[in-house]
Amino acid sequence: MGEDSTTFGGIHVSPNAVATIAYQATLESYGVVGLAARNLADGLVKTITRDPSRGITVKYNGEEIDIEIHIIVEYGTRISSVAESVANTVRFHVEKALGLKVNFVNVHVAGLRVSNTD
Repeated sequence: MGEDSTTFGGIHVSPNAVATIAYQATLESYGVVGLAARNLADGLVKTITRDPSRGITVKYNGEEIDIEIHIIVEYGTRISSVAESVANTVRFHVEKALGLKVNFVNVHVAGLRVSNTD
């Protein structure tokens, strides 16, 4: 993905590394209770392998990064605010960590979860 050369050698950042940064930033966002798989097959594979990039897709065209995130939101929170917060937080953390421009962060709300208040 992101590549750079130094006098000591080359640096290559994989899409999986970007997905891990986005995953951590998403889980730190207010109102997010988890990430969701894009589809049933993807969900089964990532559940079995315990993939940290579950619910996140990263594409890189050589200049910009595109990120898709599927989240589960806490019931009772303002969904649009949570989604906007996730997009901004992920963009900030990825750009800060890599020094590369994030073209877009699409946030898909896959479901709502009601916390047990007992």
